[in-house]
Amino acid sequence: MSVTVAIVGRPNVGKSTLFNRLVGKRIALVDDTPGVTRDRREAEGRIADLRFKVLDTAGYEDRTDGSLESRMREQTEIAIRDADVILFMIDARAGVTPLDQRFAQVLRKAGKDVHLIGNKAEGREAQPGLMEAYSLGFGEPVALSAEHGLGLADLHAIIAGAIDAAEARSPTPEPTIDILPEVNVDLPEDDGTSEEGPAPRWNPKRHLNVAIIGRPNAGKSTLINRMVGEERLLTGPEAGITRDSILVPWAYKGRTINLVDTAGMRRKARISEKLEKLAVHDSLRSIQYAEVVVLLLDATIPFEKQDLTLADLVEREGRALVIAVNKWDLVEDKPKALAELREQCESYLPQVKGVPLVTISGLQGRNIDKLMDAIFAIEAKWNSHVSTARLNRWLAGMIESHSPPAVSGRRLKLRYMTQAKIRPPSFIIFASRPEAVPASYQRYLVNGLRDVFNMQGTPIRIWLRGGKNPYAKD
Repeated sequence: MSVTVAIVGRPNVGKSTLFNRLVGKRIALVDDTPGVTRDRREAEGRIADLRFKVLDTAGYEDRTDGSLESRMREQTEIAIRDADVILFMIDARAGVTPLDQRFAQVLRKAGKDVHLIGNKAEGREAQPGLMEAYSLGFGEPVALSAEHGLGLADLHAIIAGAIDAAEARSPTPEPTIDILPEVNVDLPEDDGTSEEGPAPRWNPKRHLNVAIIGRPNAGKSTLINRMVGEERLLTGPEAGITRDSILVPWAYKGRTINLVDTAGMRRKARISEKLEKLAVHDSLRSIQYAEVVVLLLDATIPFEKQDLTLADLVEREGRALVIAVNKWDLVEDKPKALAELREQCESYLPQVKGVPLVTISGLQGRNIDKLMDAIFAIEAKWNSHVSTARLNRWLAGMIESHSPPAVSGRRLKLRYMTQAKIRPPSFIIFASRPEAVPASYQRYLVNGLRDVFNMQGTPIRIWLRGGKNPYAKD
């Protein structure tokens, strides 16, 4: 049985560093600037043979005025409520501060299993702070160095004890035997084969990674909160609230959708602070690990230059793209605005011709089902596979309709075509002089693939190779 472990404490005591250490990889941003973490983040932690859920939280601020710090405190209180074990972290070198004392009062009232962690305990200068920590009323502090991995054996003992206690409280279920009725199944006579061989079938996997990207204040966190049905992510009028890329699992129609909230990305020339650079780098990494990327536009100012840059980045990374126009409730003449958006989308983004465009309101939760339909549809196209026989019949027809141009008085010959991979659909064409095939003719082939094989909106790759048909008989 697993348990949930929450790491809590005031800002800049090393919570995210310990979180990364327990998870085994650097997924939470770490910087000397206080207040880097704002949302609560969860992942699977491990120490030796133990497996458990670990929560990273924002630094506790004693604010209740509705400010950003106050909303961050509310996120931390949710983590405390959901946790089985709380690791209350202080900075052993700085000693006990008034905010540590105030937070200790809050934790005592929570009635949870709290363990005091004195971080940054390497070296003699931490000893006075560790002695002072007894005054918080949680017994002997665990001396720890999250940065160097010292003290993990004590954490292992704490979490192992919590797991044992949880198993002792859990009743052992009575064994059951399911008796299944006999079922007669009529199998079809057709085995699915044809002159082209077995028809390939793509089955969607249960987990789908969907990254939500866009400019600052486009409404990414608000949208995810409406999708999952709870205030899972910190939101507000301030631009740039989200810094870390936060993964939020969501069960939708029998599948687990891993929604990834990302930091808003401005133009590179406007980014000067180190922390914002780290946040943007984290967002770019989320695009690389996603399968479908939702580019969220602001309906009041759609298709800014940065939006187009982000769309182009997604296409170059080979991810499936969906464009969602948020804040649609603020648009007055909706039919006219929608027609203009579709026209702009086709004009500005020819590299992903036919990309799905959905109008939504994250604040009001409108058209979320339509957004998910578009995500599933583009996922299927992104996984498209075409048999070699069909591809070569199609290629012959394309050449007959529009032959490759002659270069230096010599006609180019496209001899053979096959699909190399999916995700995104990628094809190899063997040509007489691959380096001489113009980009315009390659676009002609890509557009033909989109139209004939229903690949609108997904990136398509064509690689030209020299030589003869490798499968032709001598």
